[in-house]
Amino acid sequence: MTSIVHITNLQRRMGKQSVLQNINSEVRQGDVIALLGKNGAGKTTLLETILGLALPTAGEVRVFGTLSHEITSTEKQRIGFVPQQDELLEQLTPREHLSLFAQFQAKWNNTLCERLCQSWEIPLNTRISKLSLGQRQKLSIILALCHQPDLLILDEPVASLDPIARRQFLTELISIALDQQTAIIFSSHIVTDMERVATKVWLLKDHQLCWQGELDMLKEHVVRLHISAESPLPTNLVIANSIRHVYQGKTAMFTVTGWHDALKHTLEQQLQADVRVEYLNLEDIFLELNA
Repeated sequence: MTSIVHITNLQRRMGKQSVLQNINSEVRQGDVIALLGKNGAGKTTLLETILGLALPTAGEVRVFGTLSHEITSTEKQRIGFVPQQDELLEQLTPREHLSLFAQFQAKWNNTLCERLCQSWEIPLNTRISKLSLGQRQKLSIILALCHQPDLLILDEPVASLDPIARRQFLTELISIALDQQTAIIFSSHIVTDMERVATKVWLLKDHQLCWQGELDMLKEHVVRLHISAESPLPTNLVIANSIRHVYQGKTAMFTVTGWHDALKHTLEQQLQADVRVEYLNLEDIFLELNA
């Protein structure tokens, strides 16, 4: 797959405060990346730096092979972006806004635009300043999708959408990723939504990517171990790569990273206990890694 974004030794500082440290990663054609992190972890800063809206303190970000802050207007047309707060022209109606935007987009898909406006019930002739937050967010998404970008960046795009609209949006996102092989970076606090569409995960913690890779690999990497023995377990029990544990006499629960199924038999032999492996969903993994 073609490389769309290439990040090398990226660092961002704001004054004396470090926001991003030693970020190295790549986004390839067709990737759907869930960007996870607590509030203040640097998610929006990372997205803004990829878009060229902010300069790195050190390192570099290249988009389509060009430094992100030097991309041309032609390359910018290959990018779709939905920010946390929309930048719509409030004095226009959605119909006028879409028509104006389409004039500057060589690949504008009017059929897709009309279908989304109809299915999402966009009031095309109402002034944008009169629209609800959810309607404005839907319009922002349509503007980002319908020029068929090669790179789509979404910063909390569904925060104001109801569950039905979120499901419709995610369906469109999956379709676009499969049909157009668009590279997508998707940040949201609704982790269950991200799990439905993501193929890869970037997890920001302590200003760095503490995990980046396939979603399925992450689910195999972080597990809960439920240990049950006939005799009380030692209170100083140590299991490699443990990030959290709870003791209850003959039972214990450990959350571990770097798990391999082959370790289960070894642990059972060492502890003379039964070990049950619980595989976690993405939200539980996120909570465990940020506990």
